[in-house]
Amino acid sequence: MTLSPVTQTLAELVRINSVNSSYEGGPGEREVASWIRRFFEQRGIEVWEQEVFPGRPNVIARLPGRDPSRRVILEAHMDTVSVKGMSIPPFEPRIEEGKMYGRGSSDTKAGLAAMMHAVAALRESGQQPPCEVWLAAVVDEEFSFRGVVKLCEGLTAQAALVAEPTGLRAVIACKGVLRWRIVVRGKAAHSGKPHLGVNAITHMARIVLALEEEQRRLARHVHRLLGPATLNVGVIQGGVQVNFVPDTCAIEIDRRLLPGETVAGVLAHYQGMLDALRAEHPTLDAFMEPPMLTDEALETPAESAAAKLASTVLCEMGLDSDVCGVPFSCDASKLSRQGVPSLVFGPGSIDQAHAAVEFVDLAEVERAVEFYRSFIERFA
Repeated sequence: MTLSPVTQTLAELVRINSVNSSYEGGPGEREVASWIRRFFEQRGIEVWEQEVFPGRPNVIARLPGRDPSRRVILEAHMDTVSVKGMSIPPFEPRIEEGKMYGRGSSDTKAGLAAMMHAVAALRESGQQPPCEVWLAAVVDEEFSFRGVVKLCEGLTAQAALVAEPTGLRAVIACKGVLRWRIVVRGKAAHSGKPHLGVNAITHMARIVLALEEEQRRLARHVHRLLGPATLNVGVIQGGVQVNFVPDTCAIEIDRRLLPGETVAGVLAHYQGMLDALRAEHPTLDAFMEPPMLTDEALETPAESAAAKLASTVLCEMGLDSDVCGVPFSCDASKLSRQGVPSLVFGPGSIDQAHAAVEFVDLAEVERAVEFYRSFIERFA
């Protein structure tokens, strides 16, 4: 089988294990970063590394533009989630019925490969784009977003396209995410005399029920592109053994934020909820730990130059040109907070991201190359 250049590149990227090193057994992005750097060096495209962690750099390639004062960013992450639970070989890129299988094929090495080939094709054509173009392949999106945070230091740009699996839809809105722990402290005692203790699990049950009611409240307020904010208690830990009154219990909460919500405001709301429960139950001793992860939502105006051009290009390609929203968070919100109007766009489906069987439709990857190149050729 003769593979197209972008399919060959995608296969090479999938073949490299770049599981985020914060996950068990993950080597990090060093090997894939070196491969991407060589890709651009071999094509005479300026490229450099930006260290984020020791041995884990961002890779940035640059095409000069006719107006050096204006810049377009193409951004994609190099890391993947763990391969635990996968039912196919994660690093053996297999092609079947027009799809490529393997970890990262959808999230988000397909978008990365398409961006790389859009930049390479523009360089090969000899045509200089209206604005300077940066392709930033970044680390750590799948854990704590430190790669894009480093990229944003002092960054200025007039538009950014962030690769995530959106099914070739132009995304202008993403939910944010806030994760934190609530801990209840009780008093240990023998289970034969529970009145001598304070049961931390029982008190935590009151908090969980209050959070369940909070989820029902959130469901009544719907964003036009993103739907409602959501709340999920994903982890609970408590107790030592069955014949002890448990003296501690902790939960971990995932709260998805809508545009307009702030981390400080949301945390203050839940602190008020705890204070109200404490007033009702004086032996309840509960506190919130500092957040484990914070990322406020993205909402780029539909009338922005970047969004309008994306819709025009998609319409000309015969694809769905309506802008939309997605429930997940990604690097785009950090670029937006830096003052860069940002869209999310890429081949593949989020339903296959992180899945036991991850794959991407190769026809979508080819169309993504066309979209990225047309966008940077025309953004002025």
